[in-house]
Amino acid sequence: MYHIKVNNKFDLKVEHKGERLLVNDHIADADIKQLAPSVYHIINEFKSYNVEIVNFDREAKIAEIKVNGNIYSVTAKDQYDILLEKLGLSNLSSAKISEIKAPMPGLVLKVFVTEGSTVQKGDNLFVLEAMKMENIIKSPADVVVKTVKIKPGDKVEKGQVLIVF
Repeated sequence: MYHIKVNNKFDLKVEHKGERLLVNDHIADADIKQLAPSVYHIINEFKSYNVEIVNFDREAKIAEIKVNGNIYSVTAKDQYDILLEKLGLSNLSSAKISEIKAPMPGLVLKVFVTEGSTVQKGDNLFVLEAMKMENIIKSPADVVVKTVKIKPGDKVEKGQVLIVF
């Protein structure tokens, strides 16, 4: 079973019962045809819908879907997400990150951030050369850089604190 939220306004309960799909405990008997990898045509209750999946993040269970030209933000929670939320454990993956340590010994080639920089999750922090390979180290979360303890040309050891947030 999934709890679906559309545009943070509308709540739907979706579940499979054998071959049937139930939406808010009503059988959804739609005709769905895939036209392209992320484009579908759906007929439900004598109404036609052109649907395109604009953006999909499987890990976060978030999607942007365009239906007949209108874009909708859709989030999903399964029974495990709901259980973790009830237990107060839903924010474990967004734990506070206080520092970045060197994942391996190497040579710092470039540093992309400065003290006071606001960094988004996935932004490049620095380039570390190890075993003749360049590794771009990215931010694990949305953070503000407090201290940068490295500069290009520095040799670092595994586990050494390089950036403090």
